[in-house]
Amino acid sequence: MFQLKIGEFVCKHRKAILITALLLLIPSLIGMKLTRINYDILVYLPEDIETIKGENILSKDFGMGAFSMIVLENMKTKDIEKLENEIRQIENVEKVIGIADVVGTSIPTEMLLDEVKDKIYKDGDTVILATFKESISSDTTMQTIEKLREITNEQCKISGMSATILDTRDLANSEIAIYVIIAVILCIIILQIALDSYVAPVILLLNIGIAILYNMGTNIFMGQISYITKAISAVLQLGVTMDFAIFLYHSYKAEQKNYSNKNEAMAHAIGQTMVSVVGSSLTTIAGFLALCSMNLTLGKDIGIVMAKGVLFGVVCVITVLPSMLLTFDRLIEKTSHKEIMPKFTGIKNFTIKHYKAIIIIFIIILPIAFYGYTNTKVYYNLDKSLPETLKSVEANNMLKSKFNIVSAEVLLVDKDVPDYQVKEMLEKIEEVDGIEWTLGYSKIAGVLPESVLSDDITGVFENDKYQMIIINSKYEMATDQLNQQITHINEIVKKYDQSAILAGEGPLMKDLVEISDHDFNSVNIVSIAVIFIIMIIVLKSVSLPIILIIVIEFAIFINMGIPFYTNTTLPFVASIVIGTIQLGATIDYAILITTKYKTNRKEGKDKKQAVAEALGSSISSIVVSGLCFFGATFGVGVYSKIEMIGSLCTLMSRGAIISMITVITVLPTFLILFDRKRERKDINE
Repeated sequence: MFQLKIGEFVCKHRKAILITALLLLIPSLIGMKLTRINYDILVYLPEDIETIKGENILSKDFGMGAFSMIVLENMKTKDIEKLENEIRQIENVEKVIGIADVVGTSIPTEMLLDEVKDKIYKDGDTVILATFKESISSDTTMQTIEKLREITNEQCKISGMSATILDTRDLANSEIAIYVIIAVILCIIILQIALDSYVAPVILLLNIGIAILYNMGTNIFMGQISYITKAISAVLQLGVTMDFAIFLYHSYKAEQKNYSNKNEAMAHAIGQTMVSVVGSSLTTIAGFLALCSMNLTLGKDIGIVMAKGVLFGVVCVITVLPSMLLTFDRLIEKTSHKEIMPKFTGIKNFTIKHYKAIIIIFIIILPIAFYGYTNTKVYYNLDKSLPETLKSVEANNMLKSKFNIVSAEVLLVDKDVPDYQVKEMLEKIEEVDGIEWTLGYSKIAGVLPESVLSDDITGVFENDKYQMIIINSKYEMATDQLNQQITHINEIVKKYDQSAILAGEGPLMKDLVEISDHDFNSVNIVSIAVIFIIMIIVLKSVSLPIILIIVIEFAIFINMGIPFYTNTTLPFVASIVIGTIQLGATIDYAILITTKYKTNRKEGKDKKQAVAEALGSSISSIVVSGLCFFGATFGVGVYSKIEMIGSLCTLMSRGAIISMITVITVLPTFLILFDRKRERKDINE
């Protein structure tokens, strides 16, 4: 038998395997250190959409890869001029424009455009615009924001997407180590209750820790990963692959009763684990890979990393973990204790006895859960996922409250469009609901003579191909109001210049909303289809995969419906990926019971007995697996100050418990209820 030969090989060469495993940690740590972490979600938008093309034009032709609005409180004109000159000395800064560029030329403030005077000069406070050569989230731009904060003081507040990304990076980096510590502590507590040794849980966690480091180290081949992937991948890999390690440990303990030689017992345990774990891991890997179907390539980022993580988890469970268990076998025995985890006989008996009542409850809850699932609100404004105390959030809020600069849009129009048409176009744009003001070179030059305008001002608004117009909206980013406004502006602009592009954070967020809405539906369909096909092959049945998917989807509806009834708004990423993650990660619970049920039926047992025995022999494993998944993610959900990460982990932890309960109660009742219909549809039975 092939699996047994692999088991014998692992046992024979356990020392070499352990040494190799430890040596491989060196390149893994180097790879992890060298993997760039991206903190900008907008980077994952498709390259071929118009707004991304606009961003590329801003970067290439205007030297405006990014920009920040710097709020200055009660600073004198001469101090503003001095500060502007200091900012210009920073390498990545392209241009700096402020009210001092005009006032400093002895032009009275009264001569300024109302749009300038009233909107960016209030009660002694003003704003200056700093443009950067490199992109919003580049390492160089991050360093530029840090330098800006160094040379400014409390009177200066730096706003913009780049500042927000920097604060997100610093906050995420300060929390990630704590995520892992919380997950490990909670998992150890659960494993101490579930296993019969004080040392065994530590060994199981060390094995998974090695697999996690391999996974994080090999991310270097992807070039970069998102901060969301980095934050959740370790705890998610821990929660998803822990049941593989527990299965091997239990198999080893069971085989020790059949074989006096520990190497022989472990070899057979490895063989059994390979058959069970490799099969069940396929659905989990497929679930994660389904995220790659998203147009927002963040899904590909999370999907590949997590699929890879599950694969490393399986490999380590059948190679590294057996070597560790055999090496520390005496210590495990010395620290053995009685299992505290109950056998849950009462739950099994209750489910079988009251299966009709459970079906009625299922029918009642299903429409309520589905309604909540389809009506749960989501938000796309990334600022909302961050604490209000961050410097960038404070600056953005001040821009909104004092200067009413909420969402800036950048319009790129062909240089050859006549001034009178540009003026007419801007008048129509300013009539659109929610538009505060528009600002371009033609408007400034219409009031001030060219001789007093600095090169920075002219260079920002014009080049040999395009003229740039800044449009300020009072609507929040990623809201229906702003998205409708952007659509209206585009309709106006295209009448004057078909090649014109509306770019900036507002239009980018509109694209994010539209793409994410499409991804929400497509990724769920793909994950269900792929997992359904795999289960047909694994279970050799058409009806059983349908039943299993209905059960887990029911659990997903409940999990995703709860926020609607608790009036909680979710970050958009959580709403897209959680269904696929929960399906892929917890379908194994259902497969475990169903496989044993099929075996019992083949042995001639009646349907209730077959279900009862399958549930009785599986319930402890499912509870431990579900609790480990819960433990790995729950603490992070409670602790994280980044709502994007906190919401994801809260949904995963709650989803693990809901799936666990649903599989233990609803699945057995379905197997009993649809037993005869299933038999007719089975393949090769």
